[in-house]
Amino acid sequence: EVQLVESGGGLVQPGGSLRVSCAASGFTFGDYAMSWVRQAPGKGPEWVPSITYEGGRTNYADSVKGRFTISRDNAKNTLYLQMNNLKSEDTAVYYCAKATHVVAGSYDYWGQGTQVTVSS
Repeated sequence: EVQLVESGGGLVQPGGSLRVSCAASGFTFGDYAMSWVRQAPGKGPEWVPSITYEGGRTNYADSVKGRFTISRDNAKNTLYLQMNNLKSEDTAVYYCAKATHVVAGSYDYWGQGTQVTVSS
């Protein structure tokens, strides 16, 4: 059974930093690209960054480029998202998503999400 479990969310002040993690199990983690997707209250899902199966290539949404860093540790079956210089508009539930191939494009499994709130 594929499982994706996010952790590390919380309340942070504007300009602060936070790292969220996604522990994967039930599949060969290193064979698939992964992404983070967020959903703010009252809005649709927004793809944030993606990373290829071996971590060699990453892509970022313009809204987070230069502030967020996606990474993965295939030995630990874990995906990370380091978020710096957080803004109030980054407030959302953050989900990790498993791609169906070695590069991101379509997804077949999602985690339950972790809440990130940026507020003073």
